[in-house]
Amino acid sequence: MAEHQEKTRGRPGRKPAENAAPSSVQVLDRSLKLLDLVAAADGAALTDLADASGMAPSTVHRLLTSLAQHGMVTHDGETGAWTIGVKAFEIGTAYLRFRKLGTISRPFLKQLMEGCGETANIAIEDDGDVVFISQVESHAPMRAFFRPGRRGPIHASGIGKAILSTWPDARIEALLTGRTLQHFTDKTRDTIPTLLEDIGRIRARGWSIDDEEHTLGMRCVAAPIFDEYGEAVAGISVSGPAVRLPDSKVDAFGPVVRAAAEGVTRAMGGRLGTK
Repeated sequence: MAEHQEKTRGRPGRKPAENAAPSSVQVLDRSLKLLDLVAAADGAALTDLADASGMAPSTVHRLLTSLAQHGMVTHDGETGAWTIGVKAFEIGTAYLRFRKLGTISRPFLKQLMEGCGETANIAIEDDGDVVFISQVESHAPMRAFFRPGRRGPIHASGIGKAILSTWPDARIEALLTGRTLQHFTDKTRDTIPTLLEDIGRIRARGWSIDDEEHTLGMRCVAAPIFDEYGEAVAGISVSGPAVRLPDSKVDAFGPVVRAAAEGVTRAMGGRLGTK
């Protein structure tokens, strides 16, 4: 008898699991499907999206409302049409910028590595960190290595400090106030005043130096890369063992790295920022 009751519970002809509340993964899948449908249409009505997705209009409306709260879609109150939102555009633009930067920067990285003899890197700024996206390794047996996708602290990175040097002090303080600036070595700029003092020198010089601030025995020279709005969105650097990068070489590499950064900026349609 209990077995018979279990079979007839819920809507006839459907399995019990289908009547349960949708899982978070299922909600995500449905939301992404809707987002894809909205992006493919030049303004879509809720009923059309329900028909195309196979979901109930009430479910579609609930998911669209949630997506709208995150800026992924927007609703025209007059026509009733749903269109892609600004946030989705920003995400797509970020992807295009990333792909363009990775492709365009490659010959500059190779040229920089061959000219300096040290590993050349490209990294972007993301939420107060730097994320390495591409690298051309030196041929030397002892060399720097940054796995693509690796995140690093912005205050203890040559590229990170190069990007920060293009920001006003107030913006740097707003980003870092309340954060713990991790201490890696005795040379780490792990307070805002000491970091800002170093940033001032970077602005005057035109390129940044990671002087064993993250890893003892490793030095780095970096310069910022700018987008079409003149905002520093990435940086390029050469990194290597401190024994191969004395002050004389660092001073010589600085203008070379900055020239490479300016070359990438121009190649991707960027606008050079102020010194």
